[in-house]
Amino acid sequence: MPDLLDRLGSSLAGRYTIEREIGRGGMATVFLAEDLKHQRKVALKVLHPELTVTLAADRFLQEIQIAAGLNHPHILALFDSGEADGLLYYVMPYVEGESLRQRLGREGQLSVEESVRIGVEVADGLEYAHQHGVIHRDVKPGNILISSKHAVITDFGIARAITVAQGERVTSTGLGVGTPLYASPEHLRDAIGRGPASGLYAAGGAGTAHVRDSCRTPSHAGHGAATAGPGDRQGAGPAARRPLGDG
Repeated sequence: MPDLLDRLGSSLAGRYTIEREIGRGGMATVFLAEDLKHQRKVALKVLHPELTVTLAADRFLQEIQIAAGLNHPHILALFDSGEADGLLYYVMPYVEGESLRQRLGREGQLSVEESVRIGVEVADGLEYAHQHGVIHRDVKPGNILISSKHAVITDFGIARAITVAQGERVTSTGLGVGTPLYASPEHLRDAIGRGPASGLYAAGGAGTAHVRDSCRTPSHAGHGAATAGPGDRQGAGPAARRPLGDG
C-alpha cells in the first residue's frame, strides 16, 4: 500500500509538489510542499486516515471554508483545502519562526513585557475571529507561532471542523479535540457548545504557560498529553514549517 507521501504526491500532482514530512501529531501529518501555481512554499496538513474515515468530508470542508475567510495579522491564513485520494487536507503558509511551546522549551521563561505583548496580540486575533463567528477551540502554546517577534495563531477553525464533521467528540478514534490542559470547564463538558469566552480562557492559560513550565504544573496537568491538536509534535521543526502543535 502506498505511503501517505506517495498518495498525496500522486493525487495532488500538477497543484502541489510534496517535498517531505516536517511534523506529525495526534490528528495530522504536516508536509512541506511547493504551490506550483503561485510558486511558493506551503505547509500542507493531512488528517490521519483513521480520523478521516470518521468524518463527513463535505461538512469538514464547509467548516474549513468559513475559517479561510479570516484575514488578520495575528491569524495564520488558510490558503486551500480539499480531499485527495480519500485524504482530507488543508494548506497554510510556510513561514519562519517557532511556536510558543518551542520557545518556552528553549528559554523556560519569557519576560513580562514579551508575555504581555504576546497575550495582547493573541487576544486581538481571537477578538477579530469571534466577531466573525469563528471559535478556535484549541488555543495553546503549540498553536501560537512567534514569527518576526509577533504572535500568530494557527489552525483556526480546524478543531471545530473536525468536531462538527464528526458530530461528536473524537472518542471513537481515541482522540479528543482540544487540549485539556488549556481547555475551559465548559469545553471539557461540551466540545461543540463552547463559545468565545472559552477561547479567551485557553489563551490566558497559554499566556501563563511559562509560569507553569518553570515549576510543577497544576493538578490537571496530567491530562495535558491526553489529546493532541493537528500537527502536534514537539521538536518537529520551526513553526508553520510544521505548522503548529505542542507536545
